[in-house]
Amino acid sequence: MPSIVKIFRVVSDPNRLRILLLLQGEELSVAELQEILAMGQSTISTHLSQLRQAGLVEDRRVGKSSLYKLTFEDEGGIVEKLLEQARPEIPEATTDQATMRRVVKKRQDRMRSFFDSVAGRLGKDYVPGKSWKGVAEALLRLMPPMVIADLGAGEGAFALLLAQRATKVIAVDTSARMIEVGRELVQRHGVTNVEYRQGDMEEVPIDDAAVDLVFFSQSLHHALHPEGALREAWRILKPGGQVIILDLLQHRYEEAREAYADEWLGFSETEMESMLTRTGFANPETSVVHKEPEMPQFQTLLAVAQKAI
Repeated sequence: MPSIVKIFRVVSDPNRLRILLLLQGEELSVAELQEILAMGQSTISTHLSQLRQAGLVEDRRVGKSSLYKLTFEDEGGIVEKLLEQARPEIPEATTDQATMRRVVKKRQDRMRSFFDSVAGRLGKDYVPGKSWKGVAEALLRLMPPMVIADLGAGEGAFALLLAQRATKVIAVDTSARMIEVGRELVQRHGVTNVEYRQGDMEEVPIDDAAVDLVFFSQSLHHALHPEGALREAWRILKPGGQVIILDLLQHRYEEAREAYADEWLGFSETEMESMLTRTGFANPETSVVHKEPEMPQFQTLLAVAQKAI
């Protein structure tokens, strides 16, 4: 925990307080902070540097830029209490939050536009980490007929596989075009137990405790907040239900962000297990089930966990 004196010295500036209030709820880049705060890049960078030196913010590289967030080493909730007391005294705070939501939505829209543009041909084009071996490993863990949610379902190729054994599959995707193509696909194949719903992985249009199994098939690394998506999975699962995740093992192929609209460059086994535990799941298990021979040799990570009874 940084010194109290240093904290109070740094947050004495109202603009730095505005930045902290924004970063309290969302990771943001310098460019996004510029758009929200209507300040110059050099001014914002200076404020962030001072906040970082005080131990109040940290950053992570995302492609050519960095995303900043509030540091979570807040013993006793001192920083959180300080921000809540200061919020009513910052006249721009409400407007800042509204502008931030629009800025983050732009980021989500860019990802949605990518999937809209490839709808109808995604299965024919190369997608990193999608492998039949990985799918087979996951299917081995399926139990008899159940209600299954396929989150980030895309066109629904995986949902069609699941439908062969499921009572019902609810396929959720954020792209309207993907949903349209998926519905055409199930109609063409005469499948009656797959239902498509448009929605975000972090706001799933499914009732609490409504499904027996949740699948993420190469979709979690597209979520802005993976833990938010896992919390939603936990919410819609019945007690005793399972979540199964097929995703990319953590890699350094930065080009994937532009080429495939990836928000995260995969996840390590430790990171995945930690996220599952933090979001309430029990008995998380992970394993690497496939490695592609061609460069950049993407690897497929399989994770399984349970919602306690």
